[in-house]
Amino acid sequence: AIRLNIPPLTAERRKELGKLVSKLGEDGKVAIRNVRRDALKSIGKLEGVGEDEIKSFEDQIEKLTGEYVKQVDVLIKTKEEELSKV
Repeated sequence: AIRLNIPPLTAERRKELGKLVSKLGEDGKVAIRNVRRDALKSIGKLEGVGEDEIKSFEDQIEKLTGEYVKQVDVLIKTKEEELSKV
């Protein structure tokens, strides 16, 4: 068995990790928005589909995007709270 002594996080390191979590969360939200943009472009190129169906697809994409952005926000908040606990 290998035992490693890992010292507790310092306040400075906690702040650094909090900033990293925020940055990674923002990168994740940007990636989600990029997928939304690509999906909306693909829907715009569809032929033989009515305007009502296109609007329905766009609404579904917006709804999904909003849900996933909220999930990322919750994960960021949870991780920051976890890091701030001593």
